Amino acid sequence: MLDDTFAALADPTRRAILARLRSGEATVTELARPFNMSQPAISKHLRVLERAGLVSRSRDAQRRPCRLQAGPLKAATDWLEDYSRFWENRYQNLDELLDKLKDEDANDG
Repeated sequence: MLDDTFAALADPTRRAILARLRSGEATVTELARPFNMSQPAISKHLRVLERAGLVSRSRDAQRRPCRLQAGPLKAATDWLEDYSRFWENRYQNLDELLDKLKDEDANDG
């Protein structure tokens, strides 16, 4: 599932669609409006987002609104957070080493 999430997020059009859906549901026509592409092209992007679990579609009379499903983004954020902690720890170790070297240099001078 994580692979599908990152693959879906790799495309700037799909990220823009998700950003738009953050403010509420929208139809394919509404989602296609700001882009210079056809509704079928937007539908292809939506299918990728649906397979990743990031978007759902429902039927509301004649409309088929799309909704953001943010659950997979939580899993991606959690995965990235592990690496963020790793790098934070590394930077903290580097800061400590630099402080130690600075102190040694000041004591030698």
